[in-house]
Amino acid sequence: MVVMPRRRPFRLQTERLTLRMLARDDITDFTRYRNRPEVARYQEWSLPYTRDLAHELVDEMDAMGQPEPGAWAQLAMDRDGRLVGDFAVWIDPADELAMIGYTVAPEHQGHAYAVEAAEAVIEWLFARGTIHRVAATIDPRNMASARVLERCGFEYVGTARSAAWSRGEWTDDARFSLLAEDWRTWRSRPTHPPRSVRFVPVDATNVDAVCALDIAHSQRRFVRTISESIARAAHPPLVDGEPVEPWYRAIEADGELVGFVMLAHQPGRAPRLWQLLVDRRHPRRGIATRAVGAVARHVAAGGSRWLDASFVDEPGGPEVFYDRLGFQRSGEAEPGGDMTCRAATADVIRLVELLIDRP
Repeated sequence: MVVMPRRRPFRLQTERLTLRMLARDDITDFTRYRNRPEVARYQEWSLPYTRDLAHELVDEMDAMGQPEPGAWAQLAMDRDGRLVGDFAVWIDPADELAMIGYTVAPEHQGHAYAVEAAEAVIEWLFARGTIHRVAATIDPRNMASARVLERCGFEYVGTARSAAWSRGEWTDDARFSLLAEDWRTWRSRPTHPPRSVRFVPVDATNVDAVCALDIAHSQRRFVRTISESIARAAHPPLVDGEPVEPWYRAIEADGELVGFVMLAHQPGRAPRLWQLLVDRRHPRRGIATRAVGAVARHVAAGGSRWLDASFVDEPGGPEVFYDRLGFQRSGEAEPGGDMTCRAATADVIRLVELLIDRP
């Protein structure tokens, strides 16, 4: 009898996590968080999720040994021997297309474990040399999941309405995609804080490039596109019977177009930050913070001691960002329903400088 050697256990190691096939020691924690309502809300597994179902899944993973074409593999996100979540990966039979999904236990959320795991799995998939495209689908209401995909470079490609039957209702299906060539581009983009941030006029020489800047899908309910903002500037609304005078500029970081800012001026009122957008390829570089500081210096040079800002008052919105820069709610709402907040320009300038200088 010929005994085939057992394949080496699948492992991917990140800075904090070990990604391995789901195992029997994971079953207790795995079933516990799969039955939590806030975890299962946007998922399709059976409820209650029993230990028998978990045992069946673990047995399949043990027999599989590692992700392989034609099957879903369930990986454990292991930190220091403890299950913090799981990661699903599917490779099509031709070994050309892949799909991913992820779940993090509630007590371990907020630490970017899903992002860290996704980056490792994506790197491994494309390193195989045959995978052309990695895709993911989510419930559009699951903004936390959308932000994970966006931080890994995925592009939102559309939403299929009423396309998935889940938890007793037809739900929409938001779809994201990442091509191998786009992954390489994403990995090579600048991620460090820029050396310089400045405003440049929008004119015939750069308007197309400025309007081509794109916001992350999860932020589209909070901010207009640049094209919409420029159109609004061309036809400004009346506030208290007085027209708004817009002022807008493109944002450059180290000489590259990365965003857009627009102010609203009215006689007798503090200037209002009407629009602030940073392209989806440049998150977490401190560009938005430095842009607000530059706005504060601009309006202070014009004689204003105060700067207002408007924001969509919904969970996940920018109020926390403005709060860090010294803004406080003014209690006033715009005609469109956006809330306003206010800060002293001197305070904004000081806080921005502190945040920039912080190691």
